[in-house]
Amino acid sequence: MSAPVSTTTHPLLLRYLAQLNKNPLRTKATTTAVLCFLQEVLGSNFSRMPVTPASKDAPFMAHALARAHINAKALKMAFYGFLVSAPISHFLIGALQRAFAGKTSTKAKIAQILASNLLVSPIQASAYLASMAIINGAKSMDEVIKTVKAGFFQVIRISWVVSPLTMTIAQKFIPVDLWVPFFNAVQFVLGTYFNIRVKQMRLAALKKEQNERERRGSP
Repeated sequence: MSAPVSTTTHPLLLRYLAQLNKNPLRTKATTTAVLCFLQEVLGSNFSRMPVTPASKDAPFMAHALARAHINAKALKMAFYGFLVSAPISHFLIGALQRAFAGKTSTKAKIAQILASNLLVSPIQASAYLASMAIINGAKSMDEVIKTVKAGFFQVIRISWVVSPLTMTIAQKFIPVDLWVPFFNAVQFVLGTYFNIRVKQMRLAALKKEQNERERRGSP
């Protein structure tokens, strides 16, 4: 059974929870947008992605933003968080919580984890991959479908490992009122990590391709 919310909870968190209770979808959407934006910016900085420089006559602020990797893709990730990720999670997780509200038996907890893995996770994974395909420049529905098919099982395998662990922790130790910030924190940490890894692999592949071209071009 989840623990009750502590009376010593930080005032800012209490204010956030109040907004979450008053305007759940708007609060979740804003939170997810900010976290997705930060994931992209932090991922680009920590992986040391090359900076796309602003034009020479651009103002100082434009150059500062470019050096910090605050660019169009980061803004697109924020829109993805606000318009896609948060609404889907809001309705799916909300339905899951309502379906198992008041059920604390071991059988109910296992059923909740299975429902999350078999119903919620596949929808979230498909929406994520389709959105990433569009953000990364997919021009047709065929390209989007190919991206989803290529990455679906890799994403879902990770979800099937992470989701039961986080759900078990939430069920045992986290008050239901704190599930949203808890899952947001977990997703932010994991999302930032995978963002960094993907960018590092992309840089390594580009470097390898460049070295091969240089070797072929050398006498």
